Amino acid sequence: MGIEGVTGRIADIQSRIIAMQTQQAAKSGSATKSTSATNTTSGSQFASYLSDAVATQDPAATKKSYKLNSKGIPEDLVAYGNGKIPANALGKVGDTGHKLWAPAAESLTKMIADAKKDGVHIGITDSYRSYDEQVSVAKRKGLYSQGGLAAKPGTSEHGWGMATDLDLNAKALSWMRKHGSEYGFDENVPRETWHWAYKPNG
Repeated sequence: MGIEGVTGRIADIQSRIIAMQTQQAAKSGSATKSTSATNTTSGSQFASYLSDAVATQDPAATKKSYKLNSKGIPEDLVAYGNGKIPANALGKVGDTGHKLWAPAAESLTKMIADAKKDGVHIGITDSYRSYDEQVSVAKRKGLYSQGGLAAKPGTSEHGWGMATDLDLNAKALSWMRKHGSEYGFDENVPRETWHWAYKPNG
């Protein structure tokens, strides 16, 4: 949460406190005593809310942990399901319009930039693939298990944001085979020189 977010949260808390005080003051009985007690309680509530808001400024409190579970699926995405990950849970690959699991997106962005420095152009034709898109690809290209080029819908590495299909000429393919693993990308599907899966290094 940024400074603007904290400021907005504080303003919201203050308005709630004022509303509480107004309600207490309107009650019959000792309005002064009631308001005084409310001020004490509200002040304590405000301090608690403020403490929570400030705590969220601590990077350690908001830093997301990017790890794979025992099945090689990102722990921060597994609850969504393959091909059902919301766009805001994925990372952007530079300004390409493509998205992947955040660490994969970051690594691919760097790899494309480094390849460019070597005079090599690496394009992207596909990245994260929704379940519906997986179904469409399977219908058009057939299942890999039956000689086609698509994984069974709901099992694709694309559905976890863990694979990308790259547009590679001979020079770029050679560069990828030499340097791809340095960025965590592996050419792991026979017959598909364009398909590169991300496996975190280390």
